[in-house]
Amino acid sequence: MTSSAVSPTTSPRWQTTLARPWLYWPLLIGSAAATPWAFAPYRLFWLLPLLFALLVLLTLLRPDRQIRSAYLWGLVAYSAQFYWINIALHDVAGLPQLFAIPLTLLLPAYLAVYPALSFWLLGLFRLPESLRMGVVLPLLWTLTEFIREHALTGFGWGALGYSQIAASPLAAWAPLSGIALVTLATACTGAWLALLLKGTQSTRMYASIGLVALWLGSMGLARIHWTQPDGSHARVALAQGNIAQSLKWDEAQFAPTLTRYYQQVQHSQADIIILPETAIPVMRQDLPPQVLSAFAAAAKHNHAALAVGMVQYTSDGRGYQNAVVNLADYHDNTPEATLPYYAKNHLVPFGEYIPLPALTGWLYQLMNMPLAGFSGGGDAQAPLRLGNQRVAFNICYEDGFGDELIASAKQSSLLANISNMAWYGQSHAMDQHLQQSQARALEMGRYMVRATNTGMTAVINPKGEITALLPPDTAQVLTAEIQGQQGNTPYMQLGSSRPLMALLVLLCVALWWRGRRHKPATKA
Repeated sequence: MTSSAVSPTTSPRWQTTLARPWLYWPLLIGSAAATPWAFAPYRLFWLLPLLFALLVLLTLLRPDRQIRSAYLWGLVAYSAQFYWINIALHDVAGLPQLFAIPLTLLLPAYLAVYPALSFWLLGLFRLPESLRMGVVLPLLWTLTEFIREHALTGFGWGALGYSQIAASPLAAWAPLSGIALVTLATACTGAWLALLLKGTQSTRMYASIGLVALWLGSMGLARIHWTQPDGSHARVALAQGNIAQSLKWDEAQFAPTLTRYYQQVQHSQADIIILPETAIPVMRQDLPPQVLSAFAAAAKHNHAALAVGMVQYTSDGRGYQNAVVNLADYHDNTPEATLPYYAKNHLVPFGEYIPLPALTGWLYQLMNMPLAGFSGGGDAQAPLRLGNQRVAFNICYEDGFGDELIASAKQSSLLANISNMAWYGQSHAMDQHLQQSQARALEMGRYMVRATNTGMTAVINPKGEITALLPPDTAQVLTAEIQGQQGNTPYMQLGSSRPLMALLVLLCVALWWRGRRHKPATKA
């Protein structure tokens, strides 16, 4: 197995120095605290492989601290990345900091379990150090990140792969098997960099070959166009209303909100107009008929198809949904029940539905959080026909779950996300969310258009590149040209990232079995 720490008599001086607690823990915490710089809005994609390499190197120097180090690294990294949860709970929802701060830390404390789990599992492998850290750890890290994206409804924000979208060559792996494959490539890069510093001559050689092959392969993949234009073009107008969350559900602000969005529709010259999530803050069935009629007429006057984010009652009238409603063919005598819509299916825990209400329901009495009990719309909902495009919608949080968007994307020529990020103020949450949309466009090989309340309203091309973007916290309309796309990426043909995960599990089992049958070397 592994030794408890580096031996001062056999290790280089720099290694024994790094292993000393006065330097080890500050470096570990500092590397974790620096992770937000690798993601949007900073997008220093090269930084995260280096930070991950430092984590690997430190745990190589003190294997007796691996699990606790991984947990602390995750706790600090996720707290630094998701600080904006406190803005939603305290600044917007009005929860006292006595409760808001512990609840803000609760999510990072839970998410940090997964890095710790990867290192705990690593301890079960009786293999040479080079194989354990250079092969097994990247496999386990990717598997545990996949698990956290799915367990307890899932939370995939902060996955290593997102840091590479869309500036890094490693992003080119996304169309093959989703963001999970980019995470694997990023983890491999970091682990192999660490082995260049601490390893035998042969280990350094293999790590160097692996790094060169991985990055050259990435550059080659970036040249491939997995989908093709279908010959259609459309001019899309994306409304950004910039309605403060504190005013959004205020009855006194209902008329000004309607006026703002109506004027944006009225003055838009486009083939397709999309309004953001819950742009109309009243149940669709409770709206006076003339409201929808006026919006639809304004769009038709400009020869545009209109889609509007709003809430609506479920068909049985017992629940409500977060939906985007297609008003392209709406007229005064259109039956309410026949309006095409997409209803959000992957709901935000503690935001759009209340888990364990007997235990957590009392918190909602302390917060200004209306509509915290949505119903899901169902899997694989059909795209909405808007003009000459088949638009696969998703709403806000759903954009973080690529596997769940494939079925609808296969039937579509265009992807669209509508969001309301006003909950998180002027934080980095909207930038991180935009980067996830870039990943989805790259995975599916389609344009992604985003209509948001406060930002980031944008157009993203099939390579994941932002081609048009509105300044956040402004009331404007973004108008841009898109091309409809056809065909499926390898990721879409696979149907999800689960086949990749199955392969990684098989590799881990094979390596674990190899370790049981062969006595490992004590050095890398």
